[in-house]
Amino acid sequence: MARLTDLKAQVVGVSVNDPFSNKGFAEKNMLTFLLLSDYKLEVIKQWGLELPDFAGLKGYTVAKRSIFVLDQKGVVRYAWVSDNPAVEPNYEEIQKTLEQIP
Repeated sequence: MARLTDLKAQVVGVSVNDPFSNKGFAEKNMLTFLLLSDYKLEVIKQWGLELPDFAGLKGYTVAKRSIFVLDQKGVVRYAWVSDNPAVEPNYEEIQKTLEQIP
């Protein structure tokens, strides 16, 4: 987070959990960024990020783990999506992308 802040990145998380669960998660983990609720699954459907029947639970849809870097005009400069929530993105690639945005 410190590197992202130094690069003037604004981090926003989006979760399919309800706002109350997100608030508890953010407080417990001392998140310093905004965590938005997409409990109606509208955003993840628009971006094609649905991961249906997660962990074998029929009808339980979650968001794929993903990172998007947008510039100040809203143009996507970097995208990374994984079906595996245990996989981490390449943070050096993200940092390089952020360094290239004026």
